[in-house]
Amino acid sequence: MSDNTMGDEVYQPPSSDPQDNPNDLDMEDALDEPGLDQTLDTGYSPPERPFVVNHDGTTARELHDRESLEHRLSVEVPEVCAPDGDGIGDLPDGVGEPTDLECGEERAGRLVGSDEGFWRGGSNDISARDVGIDGGAASAEEAAVHIARDDAGDGGGEV
Repeated sequence: MSDNTMGDEVYQPPSSDPQDNPNDLDMEDALDEPGLDQTLDTGYSPPERPFVVNHDGTTARELHDRESLEHRLSVEVPEVCAPDGDGIGDLPDGVGEPTDLECGEERAGRLVGSDEGFWRGGSNDISARDVGIDGGAASAEEAAVHIARDDAGDGGGEV
């Protein structure tokens, strides 16, 4: 089969000049390279205030004499930042994770369904009872459950 024959009469675009590649980006589409388009002038926005007018080294004599190291260090200003916390709740002198005011601090322990842990279907109501903390370590889900007291007065106690 020669190079000039077309296969199965499927449309194939004619071969184009390698200089005219349609996949190349236009200069107006090249956003990350401002130097590629030479037809546009880049603007200059001057600073809102002069930065070094009141500092040493702005005149030719000051540049020639140069500043001493002691003078350079005396004008340095340390960075002011918040004190580091202890990494848990990021509160300085904080103990443990911050507690939720709506949640109680007493852990619930293991929760077992009221019907001995087997769901028999029929109702979407889920109820459980606290059977105390297991002898082993609690899972993350069990450790997250806390007992909340009902302070509104309309209920009878625990929620």
